[in-house]
Amino acid sequence: MQLLLVSGLILLFCAVSSKILYKYGIPTLIVFLAIGMFMGSDGPGGIYFNDSELASKISNFGLIFIMFSGGFGTSWKAAKPIAAISSVLATAGVLLTALFIGLFAHFVLGFTMLEGMLLGSIVSSTDAASVFSILRSKKLNLKHGLAPILEMESGSNDPMSYMLTTIFLGLLTGNTQNVAVLLITQIIIGILFGALIGKAAVWLVNHINLDIDGLYSILVIGVVIISFTGADLLYGNGFLAVYITGIIMGNSRLVHKISLVRYFDGLSWLMQILLFFTLGLLVFPSRLPGIAASGFAVALFIIFIARPLAIFSILTFFKRPVKEQMLVAWVGFRGAASIVFATYPLTAGLAIADNIFNIVFFVALVSVLVQGTLFVPIAKKLKLIEEEGTVLTTFTDYSGELRTEMLEVNISDKSPMANKAIMDLDIPMSILIVMIKRGGKLITPRGATIIKAGDTLMIASDNKEELEELYRKSKLNNI
Repeated sequence: MQLLLVSGLILLFCAVSSKILYKYGIPTLIVFLAIGMFMGSDGPGGIYFNDSELASKISNFGLIFIMFSGGFGTSWKAAKPIAAISSVLATAGVLLTALFIGLFAHFVLGFTMLEGMLLGSIVSSTDAASVFSILRSKKLNLKHGLAPILEMESGSNDPMSYMLTTIFLGLLTGNTQNVAVLLITQIIIGILFGALIGKAAVWLVNHINLDIDGLYSILVIGVVIISFTGADLLYGNGFLAVYITGIIMGNSRLVHKISLVRYFDGLSWLMQILLFFTLGLLVFPSRLPGIAASGFAVALFIIFIARPLAIFSILTFFKRPVKEQMLVAWVGFRGAASIVFATYPLTAGLAIADNIFNIVFFVALVSVLVQGTLFVPIAKKLKLIEEEGTVLTTFTDYSGELRTEMLEVNISDKSPMANKAIMDLDIPMSILIVMIKRGGKLITPRGATIIKAGDTLMIASDNKEELEELYRKSKLNNI
C-alpha cells in the first residue's frame, strides 16, 4: 500500500511540476531523474537498486512505446518535404557524431578506440521530446520547417545509435560479425516488417468494429509489441520497426485516431517517467564526482564541437542558412535512448561499463539543463520562432483552428459517397465531416460510420479550393 501511495505521489508531482518547469523552459526530464536519484540508495529514499539487467529490460520496454509514439504522432504531410534532410541527419549525422566523440574519448580521456566508439555510439542520438513539449506548452513553432526536421530526426535516429552500440559492444565482447551485413539486415528488415505490420494494423483497426472503444488502445499496444519482437526475431531493428509502424498508422485514416494519438502520447510520458525513475535508482550519486570532469568534458564536446560539426557538414550540403544550422546543432539533447543504451555495457559485464554509464548519465543531465533551458532564448535570438504559428501542425492529432468554410451536403442514392464508411471516402485530410443528420436525428461521425442516401452532412474546411474539388469529384449539385 505504501508503494502505491509513493507511486501516486511521484506521478502527481511529475505532472504538476511540468507546468512550473515549462514556464521557465526547463524540460521535466530533469525531475524524473532527480526523483529516481532521491529515492535511490544514496538518497533519503534508501531504495537499493543495482540490477542493471532488470533496469535494461524495463528501459527497453519503455523505449519501444516512446519510439512508436514518436512515429504515431508525426505528421507525414509536414515531414515529407524535409524527409531527405532528416534521414541523412538520422544516419550520417549519428555516425559522424559517434566518430567525433569516439576520437575525443580515445585521445583525450584515454579510452581504447573501441571503448571510445562504444561511448560515442551510445550518446550519438538525440531526444527532442522535451523540445516539443516546451514548444507545445508555449504554442510556438519554428520557421522554415525546422520543427518537422527536428521531430523526424530525433524520432528516427535512435535505431542507428542502437545498431552502432550493438556493433561496438559485440566487438568488445568478442562477438565477431559482418558489420555491413548486420547494418543492411537490421535496416531492411526493420523497415519492411514495420511497414507490413503498420498496414495490417490499419486494416484491422478499421474493420474489427470493437464494441468497447477503450479496447482499440489495447489492440494497438499488442500491435506495437508484435512489431518490435517480430522484427527482432527476424534479426531486424525492432526500434526502427515500431517507428515505421507508428508513422504508417499515424498518417492513415483510423477509427478513433485522435484519441489514440493522445492516448499514446500520455503512455509515452508514463514510460519516460518509469524509464528515468528506474535509471535514476540505478545511479549512485556518490560515484558521480569521480567522473564529473570526464562527463562534463564529453558534454561540452558534444554540445559545442561534435554535434555542430556533424550538423554543419550535412546542412551545408543541403544549403540551409547558417543560423538554422546553429539552432539544429543546439537542439541535440541526449535523453532516453542514450541512457537506455548505456545499460547494455553493464549487462554485458564490461570492465569500463560503470564509467560509461555514469558519463552518459552526466552528459544527459548537463544536456537537458543547458540546452533545454536556453533553447527558446536562442531560437528567439536567431529570429527562428514563428510567432503566428503553432508546432501542433507537426503532429497528427492537430485538427486546426476554427474552420472558415462550412456547408451542408445532401446525399442522394446516386452519390459516390453513399453506402461508404467515412474512413473509405476519398476526401482530403483537411475536410472534416462535423455532423450527420439522419431521419431527424443527429449522428456523431466516426471513421466506421456508413454514409447513407438521404443523409445530410455538415462539412467544414479551412480550404475553399478543396471543398470545390470535393464538389467536382462527388458531383453533388448542392455544394
